[in-house]
Amino acid sequence: MKKIVSLSLLFLIIMNSLAQKTITFPSLDGLTITADLYENKNSDLFLVLFHQARFSRGEYKETAEKFVKLGYNCLAVDLRSGDEVNFVKNKTAEAAREKGLSSEYVDAKQDMQAAIEYAYNKSKKPVIIFGSSYSASLSLMIAKDNQHVKAVIAFSPGEYFEKENMIRDTIKGLSIPIFAASSVTEYPFMKELFSKTDQNNLTLFKPAKGSGDHGSKVLWENQPDNNEYWLALLMFFSQLK
Repeated sequence: MKKIVSLSLLFLIIMNSLAQKTITFPSLDGLTITADLYENKNSDLFLVLFHQARFSRGEYKETAEKFVKLGYNCLAVDLRSGDEVNFVKNKTAEAAREKGLSSEYVDAKQDMQAAIEYAYNKSKKPVIIFGSSYSASLSLMIAKDNQHVKAVIAFSPGEYFEKENMIRDTIKGLSIPIFAASSVTEYPFMKELFSKTDQNNLTLFKPAKGSGDHGSKVLWENQPDNNEYWLALLMFFSQLK
């Protein structure tokens, strides 16, 4: 009988620490941003999750729950440059189209800044921002001048913008902790991207046993190299806490 009670109590504790809901808040230009908020009621640490091109907040449908179990609150954000993934439609992109707003990669920067402020205002502590592909590059760019960013996790960052927004030059002097991961093919380009940043706070990763893939989808369970990426990421998290 005691075992049944104990198991029931454990189940309730886990359920109470894992709460997920869809929310909205305004971008810097007033566009309505849709996001999924995954709350860990036992923590005030925040990860703000940004998707890759043509995707949505659904990119983190699987991984956000794992981050919550690791002790983080997560805000998975629909950016105005995107579409759909894992059967989750990008509602921010839909709203931008309805208003006739531009949805180039760089236009999503204001959505990301608004999301960072939303998470910071909830936790009252600097947050970790997590980008995938183009949003990884924007995350690095934003972190350079945003005191509310504690660290950056960047999956497959690259030079995805016009020459006036070269990431390598923009992030020169960025000194907060950075974890950057890529596929084996992308690695030389990613390494060059960080050639002007503080190497003491930089962790670069590529898989040793497989070829990897593009963006944060390498963390999904159906990806053959996901265990390698997870191990490297967990080691980075352990250095932050």
